[in-house]
Amino acid sequence: MTARPKDIGTAAETAVVRALRRLGFPHAERRALAGAHDLGDVTGTPGVCWEVKGGQQTKHPRPSDLTVAQWMAETEAERINARADIGVLVIQRHGVGAANAHLWWAYMPTWQTAWVATGHLVADRQVGDIRARMLLADACTLLRAAGYGQPLPEEPR
Repeated sequence: MTARPKDIGTAAETAVVRALRRLGFPHAERRALAGAHDLGDVTGTPGVCWEVKGGQQTKHPRPSDLTVAQWMAETEAERINARADIGVLVIQRHGVGAANAHLWWAYMPTWQTAWVATGHLVADRQVGDIRARMLLADACTLLRAAGYGQPLPEEPR
């Protein structure tokens, strides 16, 4: 019996929530479906909207650049709906299971990545369609350094 798409989405979202809790977002939880004005897949992370993609759509074949661009547009719409500062698209990596969701890909528009990393907004969001890809753990490190989430116990406060 194959898993239903909703079950696959639930499993991927649950894996990301578990990783986020370990990575400085202790109040992260799956968001209930919001209908036409989706607010993202994870809540409890003020200022950050998370969209999670998992299952076959992320594996075989691996998502095309066009598919990732469409998912980024979806994430941006959800970020706006949620009135969040940052939108992060998390994609399950081929061969990397739920226990290692911290090693899944996290994408952010370059203007958001630059803003989180430096505190400076890129002029007029000129690079809005360029995306930065990093590990989910690294995205969380950048976000914590910018004041989102909570410091990890070993990080200086």
